[in-house]
Amino acid sequence: MNLNALRIFAVAARHGNLQQAAEELNLTRGAVSQRIKQLEIDLGVVLFLRQPRGVAQTPEGERCRQAVDEAMAILDTAIAGLAEGGDRFTLHLGSSTATKWLMPRMKAFAARFPDVALRTEVHDQVLSRSLGRNEISIWPGMAPDPNPAHHCAELTGIRLVAVCSPDFLRPDWPMGLETLLTLPLLQDAHRRWERLIAQSGHRSRPVLLNFDRSALALDAAINGHGVAITPRYMAEGDLRAKRLVEVWVSPGPAQEWLYVSWSREHVGQQRVQRIVDWIVSQFR
Repeated sequence: MNLNALRIFAVAARHGNLQQAAEELNLTRGAVSQRIKQLEIDLGVVLFLRQPRGVAQTPEGERCRQAVDEAMAILDTAIAGLAEGGDRFTLHLGSSTATKWLMPRMKAFAARFPDVALRTEVHDQVLSRSLGRNEISIWPGMAPDPNPAHHCAELTGIRLVAVCSPDFLRPDWPMGLETLLTLPLLQDAHRRWERLIAQSGHRSRPVLLNFDRSALALDAAINGHGVAITPRYMAEGDLRAKRLVEVWVSPGPAQEWLYVSWSREHVGQQRVQRIVDWIVSQFR
């Protein structure tokens, strides 16, 4: 079996889009499509259903992806163990968490861990497989990671805030939800504005500008296009830099939390615990 073709398939399955997979792999979309078609021929099954906006895994494709992910994790773990000091780590997280939370802290991470080679891998959904020896995951959830192969620690409660540019014309603070919903609203794939509108019983139809990433909605807010709603931890850097201002805070306790998970195979290894402790400290 061609391992490179399996790797290309796994990346395409993670993105659900051949073009995005091609960009990550530095290949053409045609090359990605050709490798996957050849893999389907070799296996004798259809792995993807081609759709206008991407690809969807068939049941056989889902089983193949899980098997490839598990195998790649084993290989990554083995290769990391061969590296000097084993100081190669993969951090799994959502794309907007990577952009808005991790990227501003990369300089501090490099200063704290100068000998660590950190690789980031972004996902639209939580990993379905167990983490390998040198892997860490940051992901939101309603409850702690249930995987018995993982350690898990709570990072922060996810408190939603509405933010906009300081120059955006708006009513004075404090602002009630009814007033807020009359403004141009910037929404990401989580569709939080739609849920708030439905819960509030708001009768008029607010203006919604939709984005597929929280980071894009926040950038649109910075540029004065409207009001974005986001977990506060994701907007903190822009709030501190005065690129955004907070105009509304979700009342009541958090219903969802952000967690960090890592493999129990790390027991006795101090380096991964120090990295996890550093991640936890950034939320305190």
